[in-house]
Amino acid sequence: MHPDHLGGAADVAALTGAPVLQGREDYEQARRAWGPERAPEQSAAFMVDHGMPRGEVEGAVEESLRLGKRVHWVRDPQLLDTGDEVDGWRVELLRGHADGHIVLVRDGVLIAGDTILQQITPNVGLYPNSRPDPLADYFVSLDRLVELAPEVALPGHGPPVDDVRGRARSILEHHRERLDRAEQALGGTARSAYDVSLVLFRDQLSPSQRRFALAESLAHLERLVAVGRARREGAAAYVAA
Repeated sequence: MHPDHLGGAADVAALTGAPVLQGREDYEQARRAWGPERAPEQSAAFMVDHGMPRGEVEGAVEESLRLGKRVHWVRDPQLLDTGDEVDGWRVELLRGHADGHIVLVRDGVLIAGDTILQQITPNVGLYPNSRPDPLADYFVSLDRLVELAPEVALPGHGPPVDDVRGRARSILEHHRERLDRAEQALGGTARSAYDVSLVLFRDQLSPSQRRFALAESLAHLERLVAVGRARREGAAAYVAA
């Protein structure tokens, strides 16, 4: 449902006459994200609640509104579920980067989307209306990649991944280290997810990139809460347990 993946689907379908297939859960999220019920103000309130200054939020919302006009998604595609087959490719649901992220597996080849990338780690963030613990979902998906052990993964960005098991384990270790850093960033003081994002992502970021940093920091904080290493303080602040 991310714009860089489904944003040109309607255009390509119109040019080629090809059918469009999409995961069932992913389509529901796409409908909420890009359909008539799209609500940028809800996303803005969510970011403000979690500590982002209103000036930065306004910039992120403006970028989102411009982007929405360029996303040409397909209404009523053919829906796919785990275990379905498409031309001999088996559908698997591997959550994390997106709640309804599907991959295709066949003869040792994984069409991976953004589940696993070679050069960067996929963003795993918590957003309005998303599943409550996306990082836990992603850990399950990484374990599943190790089980599947494909010979090669063809990702949505960058070069093929030849050592899928090794890369999955490396990404898992990266997130364990980031959980430690998020816990350290809390210290003994209640902090917002935005405060923690400034520690985890120190570079100067555009409004949309800072939104991703906030969402990923929030995902890590919620994972810390789930395992008892942090607790919520009030509606939208966190403190180390």
